[in-house]
Amino acid sequence: MRQTQTNNFAKLDREDFPQFHGGWVWLVGAGPGAPGLMSLLAYHAMQHCDIVVYDALVNPDILRWVPEGVDKEYAGKRGGKPSPEQKDISLRLIELAKAGKRVLRLKGGDPFMFGRGGEESQTLAKAGVPFRIVPGITAGVGGLAYAGIPATHRDTNHAVIFLTGHDATGKMPANVNWQAIATAAPVIVMYMGDKNLGEIAAALIAAGRPADHPVTIVSNASLPIQSVVSTILSQAGDYVKTHEPPTPAIVVIGHASDWRPLLDWYSPELMENKLG
Repeated sequence: MRQTQTNNFAKLDREDFPQFHGGWVWLVGAGPGAPGLMSLLAYHAMQHCDIVVYDALVNPDILRWVPEGVDKEYAGKRGGKPSPEQKDISLRLIELAKAGKRVLRLKGGDPFMFGRGGEESQTLAKAGVPFRIVPGITAGVGGLAYAGIPATHRDTNHAVIFLTGHDATGKMPANVNWQAIATAAPVIVMYMGDKNLGEIAAALIAAGRPADHPVTIVSNASLPIQSVVSTILSQAGDYVKTHEPPTPAIVVIGHASDWRPLLDWYSPELMENKLG
């Protein structure tokens, strides 16, 4: 039976949220996808900004909450697709802030977790533009939770490594010490790793990672179209080429995924709710 719910969101109107002043840039994490996973500060920023400069990985359903009259400007970057240059995005943020706008830079996941938020805030700081960072739930933690995979578990792993699966050129990162990565933590969580997964798997196996280690690929995490597939490290490259899992995707290497059969809570019935 559906429970009757009382909407108490109006109580937040009395809270002393930080003011969003003109000339400021707020770099805000929108979370892994589901709109309900945004923070209160993120929602507050959306209601008080003059313009939203948003990334490719921001769920369009989130943009429905931007008030009428607020400008929305796309500035997404996707590997292998025509995208604005990062320097141009940063310069645009400075331009808008210098014009006195309240600029909301809305980014998928968390701004500082492979979201180039560090680069953008660094540029703002050098230009003398004040900014605030509003963290978001990153897909490497929140997205895994929606797949029933705990990023850490005391019976499985006391450490986890987060890494990106490609560099600025789109190729496998050349400046990563794969020898160290292979043995440094029982679980590896890789962002944007599907394209180069075959090469990365080969490097990890050559460095001592067991060839039969589980590999789980979580696509469109926390969304109604979420999908989860599994293979093993030695077969991961061929699997991706053959099946082409949807992107964006998170790749999990290690036995954290052993918990999924028991903890797979995000059922098709729950997926019907687009808020998450």
